[in-house]
Amino acid sequence: MAGGLPRTKARRAAVQALYQAVVNDEAPEKDALEFVTAEYTDKIDIKYFTTLIQGTTEHREAIDAALAEAVDRDLAAVDPVEISVLRLAVFEFMHLPEIPYRVVLNEAVELAKSFGGEQGHKYVNGVLDKMGAKLRPHEYQAAKAARAKK
Repeated sequence: MAGGLPRTKARRAAVQALYQAVVNDEAPEKDALEFVTAEYTDKIDIKYFTTLIQGTTEHREAIDAALAEAVDRDLAAVDPVEISVLRLAVFEFMHLPEIPYRVVLNEAVELAKSFGGEQGHKYVNGVLDKMGAKLRPHEYQAAKAARAKK
């Protein structure tokens, strides 16, 4: 069930679960299964969804420490949608090297456009650009070089 669409849906559901956790100040596992309903199960990569929720939760301290160096404000002041998208993307950067840098970045920007405020995707893009340079330097440089050639 690997592939763009099922994983995109997994990311969408994971961001929703992480957002719920931020807003309700509780662990996302409690809300996670609510997003994998019968209607979703044939369209979502459930294994990937579970990996995202568990990984983002287990590594939240390290993710937040890395994010704190890249954001322009206290993490508690970052919009709940944006921090949920950022945490998910940074988890993918740090722990899922098989997912290309550009895929993580593009998916995160699209999630921020879908769920966030009007300019939220620009903020997410800027923060993840810094994070990509630090966490995936080789891929980041290759993507930058490819953009420069266009």
